[in-house]
Amino acid sequence: MQTIEDLLGEHPFLAGLDRGTIALLSGCAANVHARPGEYLFRQGEDADHFYIIRYGVVAVEVHQPARGPIVIDTLETGETLGFSWLVEPYRYLFDARAVESTSAVSLDGVCLRAKCEADPRLGHELLKRVTRTMYERLHASRVRMLDLYGTSGPGATDVRAR
Repeated sequence: MQTIEDLLGEHPFLAGLDRGTIALLSGCAANVHARPGEYLFRQGEDADHFYIIRYGVVAVEVHQPARGPIVIDTLETGETLGFSWLVEPYRYLFDARAVESTSAVSLDGVCLRAKCEADPRLGHELLKRVTRTMYERLHASRVRMLDLYGTSGPGATDVRAR
């Protein structure tokens, strides 16, 4: 049976961190499970957890009153979820719903912030990793938008001309 420390140490998001740092982070961690349809968190709730997905699929959704939930991203094994623990006012901006049975390591956001304040090196290291992931997701969203809306064909406008 693997410990939380083992699970964190094997996850790509934390690759390259030394065992002492992994042990420090494991003090904020718990193993969680979600069944299909269960929410890990909802938009507007306190962003008190950061999730490292061990296995499963999670839909990141935004609620549109006229249409209901709209999936804006799907996260799978090896990915991370819930970066709002790091940014004031510490509220989730989206819903996160398990699409299939999902297991994750949940890191307590208040505990993480306290450890980052106490150890700026740790804070800097986590910030670099979160920023890289956010950058990759922003780029992927841009590509999806270009696929969805396109920039050629009838009625297309060249935004550079404005």
